[in-house]
Amino acid sequence: MEEDRELIVLYDEEDNECRFEVLAVLDVDEGRYAILMPADDKDEDEEAYVLRIEQDENGQDILIGIDNEQELNTVVEAYEELARRENNQHN
Repeated sequence: MEEDRELIVLYDEEDNECRFEVLAVLDVDEGRYAILMPADDKDEDEEAYVLRIEQDENGQDILIGIDNEQELNTVVEAYEELARRENNQHN
């Protein structure tokens, strides 16, 4: 049975509401990252989004896209390792 995941709402460039499932929140190196999957589109080929969690001037969490390919690859590898460990625990 799949555990309930947190849902968050983000807005795209046209201010359209987009719902995402939070697959994981990871601390990698000096950063904190969220792995998100679109909640409304259950297409199995859909790729997850990796966003950096930072804080705004009010101390609220904000999500930032990652432009650095090396940073992105490091986070993806950390998430894949976490997923492998979790999968092994369930087997």
